[in-house]
Amino acid sequence: MSLNIFFWSALFLVLYTYIGYAIVIYTLARVFPYPIKERAQNSDRHELPPLTLFITAYNESEIIPDKMLNCLALDYPKDKLNILWVIDGSTDDSRELLAKYPMVKIIGSAHRKGKTAAVNHGMEYVKTPIVVFSDANCLLNAGALKIIARQFEDPTIGCVSGEKRVAFDNDDTVSSKGEGAYWKYESLLKKLDFEFYSAVGAAGELFAVRTELFTSMEEDTLLDDFMLSMRIAQQGHRIAYTSNAYAVEYGSLNMEEEGKRKRRIAAGGWQSIGRLLPLLNVFKFGKLSFQYISHRVLRWSVTPFALFALFPLSAILGYRNSSSFNVFYVIFALQCLCYLCAALGYARRNNPNSSKLFYIPYYFLFMNINVMRGIYYLFSRRFVGGWEKSQRK
Repeated sequence: MSLNIFFWSALFLVLYTYIGYAIVIYTLARVFPYPIKERAQNSDRHELPPLTLFITAYNESEIIPDKMLNCLALDYPKDKLNILWVIDGSTDDSRELLAKYPMVKIIGSAHRKGKTAAVNHGMEYVKTPIVVFSDANCLLNAGALKIIARQFEDPTIGCVSGEKRVAFDNDDTVSSKGEGAYWKYESLLKKLDFEFYSAVGAAGELFAVRTELFTSMEEDTLLDDFMLSMRIAQQGHRIAYTSNAYAVEYGSLNMEEEGKRKRRIAAGGWQSIGRLLPLLNVFKFGKLSFQYISHRVLRWSVTPFALFALFPLSAILGYRNSSSFNVFYVIFALQCLCYLCAALGYARRNNPNSSKLFYIPYYFLFMNINVMRGIYYLFSRRFVGGWEKSQRK
């Protein structure tokens, strides 16, 4: 009996985490949407607040020219836009390249201390009411800053998350296409989360906060974007999500590089759960706790273990069951099919013509495996002093 309970509990966890929550939050967002006040659509430049575009970088000289061209093309009043680069112990010519742009403020340290330390340091120089964070290796759409700034006209909003979009070419492999498919699904969940109450975290490629709400983070923080945004939500502010403000970057060079990124994110997820323990209290944080647990905590903790436990459990229970319709064998057979497709996806991971039928199951299992690998990554390393960069196309 206990094995049956374990099996059905594991199956419920997996189905709820990856399918059920999407259905639940879609229904809640339609039936009980958060009341939004109409905002004025006047785009007069004097109504826009001053803001700082904050970019951290470590040895990013190759992409600085493209990033700066993108920054200068942004549709925002130039007298209200401050561009701040925080150079974290770079050993290339990043400073010299940025010095060519008189509108850029450059700060940093001679020694590499890590991204979170760079964010903490750089925020000491931000004097505008809004700060917009963006990664050095991604490009923003022209209207992104205006769209983000207008979200803050709602006083309940403390943080705004833009959309991450993964660019890939027809000759790209699973690493780019799998990541792109994942982020389309993730973006849908964020949109629904915000429509119901609040997005659950922000992506570092593009997000903004009210400067007054920023608090310094522990320097070994792995997911600085997630921790910063969720601590603002923990204070009672909402995280807005807007797909019209987006950052575009290429996917990882290959699955080995994508694995580095996934392990770091998974380790950061485990770390975040420990540091955001109060948010697990549904009685105190209500909707936010429900969304946080459903969208993040389950995915980063117990569900991957439940997923891989289903395979042996269904085989054992199928063998024990003597009924004419053996549901355990059906579930076992479906898993065999999924693992077979994933194996073919793995075999064709460097083939640009790999079908979604193969690379999506492979990428899905790949993500869950890396949640487990993230535990080792978290407890076997010290993160102060730098973050591991993944090579992208």
